[in-house]
Amino acid sequence: MKIIGLIISVLTGAMLVYAAADFPAWSDPSSPASTYLSPHFIEKTMEETSVPNIVTAVLADYRSFDTMFETAVIFSAGLVCFFLLRTTRRKESETETTHYRHTLTGVTIQIKEGHTLPPSDEFERIDSLWTPSGLIIKTSCRLLVPFIQLFGLYVIAHGHYSPGGGFQGGVILGASIIMLAISYDLRTIIERISEKMVAVLCAVGVLIFSGTGALCLLLGVNFLDYNALAPILLVDPLTARSHAILIVEIGVGVAVMTTMIWLYCNLSSAGKYNQGL
Repeated sequence: MKIIGLIISVLTGAMLVYAAADFPAWSDPSSPASTYLSPHFIEKTMEETSVPNIVTAVLADYRSFDTMFETAVIFSAGLVCFFLLRTTRRKESETETTHYRHTLTGVTIQIKEGHTLPPSDEFERIDSLWTPSGLIIKTSCRLLVPFIQLFGLYVIAHGHYSPGGGFQGGVILGASIIMLAISYDLRTIIERISEKMVAVLCAVGVLIFSGTGALCLLLGVNFLDYNALAPILLVDPLTARSHAILIVEIGVGVAVMTTMIWLYCNLSSAGKYNQGL
């Protein structure tokens, strides 16, 4: 089976290399991209979409169909990771233990499943594979996370006017949650955003993008033709394209953020969701 997979990979790679020989030379001024597409985007983007950021206009408008499937691929990556790693069964010989550390002495104790620790402010729950960082790291991360998330929202909301967008903003938002998990523990983020919520929001992000296109179809125009949304958004068709770009970028940001959290939770805990890094 491994030999067959190796043969398929080699043949596929050879075909891609062979096909790449037909591509125009690098930075060829006479290539179709240089003679038609690039001049059109540079000269007409503001006129046709009312979006100053050409990159965002290309990704979320001119080639939005492709970008929608890129978002679906990101969602699929999180879904595959879930199916491959997530497990709810334990071996019969495996006993779940909870680890606590004394806040004054630093002594760590283990409490087996079925036993509880008497309520006390002197003990804090920790992971067994990695002891949470000290007070300085915890406090610093707790103070930084809100500002990082605020910047992530700004990157998404302002992505069609300046560098940014849903992919970049989603990564920033996801990284802020992961930073909180690394500085504290996995349970900290699970208590704030559950696994079920992550899965639902990840699908909702893709649905926002595809639903915008489906709405355009229902209004009698082409898929993801944002001009049709003008009566719904109560703006002119040109401004509707700008507003619709923001809507789909929000969907992308939600999908990217939750996929990052989904991947981290499964990879860091080997799919058990009981212990982080």
